[in-house]
Amino acid sequence: MSVRCKFKVQAIEKTPDGKQANINMYPVCSQDPNSENGQYWQYTPGGQFQINCVNEAAFSQFEVGNEYYIDITPAPVAVPADQPAAEAPPA
Repeated sequence: MSVRCKFKVQAIEKTPDGKQANINMYPVCSQDPNSENGQYWQYTPGGQFQINCVNEAAFSQFEVGNEYYIDITPAPVAVPADQPAAEAPPA
């Protein structure tokens, strides 16, 4: 299973030293139901995606007003380093 969303950057708030940034994004919208943004808006009409990024090379790739796809795919549960990984069930 995976889900693809399309969001637009509304704001980028950098810290005074410029080493971190909060990136605020909201779902795209369109009055035209046949446009790509209209199709995404039909299924994701509201929401918010916010990240705090400490990697300047990463956050410098975002620009206010630009649109980005966000792909959501399930990930395996992380096992703490001090615990042994669970064995897979027999096939």
